[in-house]
Amino acid sequence: MSSLDLAQGATTTRMELAQAYGGSPYGGGIVPANQSQNIFVFSDPAAGREHDYTFDGRADDDEYGILYLYTGAGQTGDQQLTDRNKSLLNHAQDGRDVHLFVADGTVGDSTTVKQRYLGQVVVDPVLPFVERWSGEEGSAGRRLYVFRLRPVPGGTLALTDEDVMQPAPSTEALPVPWEPDVAMETTIVPPEQHTTDSTTANVTGGPRTVIRREGRLVSAYKAHLASLGHVVHRFQIRVEGEKGAFLTDIYDATDNVLYEAKGKALREQVRMAIGQLLDYRRHIDVPDGLRLAVLMPEEPTADLRELLEAEDIALVTQTADGFTGFPLPPAAS
Repeated sequence: MSSLDLAQGATTTRMELAQAYGGSPYGGGIVPANQSQNIFVFSDPAAGREHDYTFDGRADDDEYGILYLYTGAGQTGDQQLTDRNKSLLNHAQDGRDVHLFVADGTVGDSTTVKQRYLGQVVVDPVLPFVERWSGEEGSAGRRLYVFRLRPVPGGTLALTDEDVMQPAPSTEALPVPWEPDVAMETTIVPPEQHTTDSTTANVTGGPRTVIRREGRLVSAYKAHLASLGHVVHRFQIRVEGEKGAFLTDIYDATDNVLYEAKGKALREQVRMAIGQLLDYRRHIDVPDGLRLAVLMPEEPTADLRELLEAEDIALVTQTADGFTGFPLPPAAS
């Protein structure tokens, strides 16, 4: 399973790893070791807080199992999907194994950090990363790429309670800018990794296709609004006592409309969109008269359209030559 001669849960140092497998023993949390075709990922949530991010650690398990979040490389300015971040993102097609470590004290009285080996991981093939913002002093700081790591198929991670991501100390809804869209098609998992139900490496193209369809839909609608001179952004929301953060879809500041996009017009998707919109509305700070809308690639069934109407949620769908349902009708008085 692992290409390292190291037991999960055991500790080592970066120097010892470099001497045995190559790669640099200094600086940077993503270290390619070319001579052994490995990539070492060193997570240190305490050090991350010094660089204004707090997204590292074990997130809540989802339907696909264990999920560990890791903020990419770049300590100043917006992070980029280049260099070491790119090497991690593309590790599968490059034939590199990824090994995850977490800082675990120091060696004796020295400043040398002990690295506890959690295990071999893969970047989630369905959703490799999410964008987050550092949120400095209540305003959008710098863009971060937070990688979603899973145990290798058939494996697990030697996680402890100390490795769990810390919950947010307070609730915050941070307006964040739209950045140039990032292609999600770069991560490809080789067929031989599709061998177990233990991680998303086993998942078929369905979930990934829906995510991509949703991304293209959002991009097209954002461009449509921009062409009309509308100002759009979104919100990063962190909730007190909960781990991580989440992003809304499009907020049209010009028309005061919050949109939730879905890649399919199915009942499950419509119901999820309604719940998300009602949840988001509770946290964001916008002018009175906010309207809610669902953005979809095609019309849902008549019953689902009635459900949206009953909840006073508008529907915008994509057509061959644009969008129908826009502009939204005036808010009910």
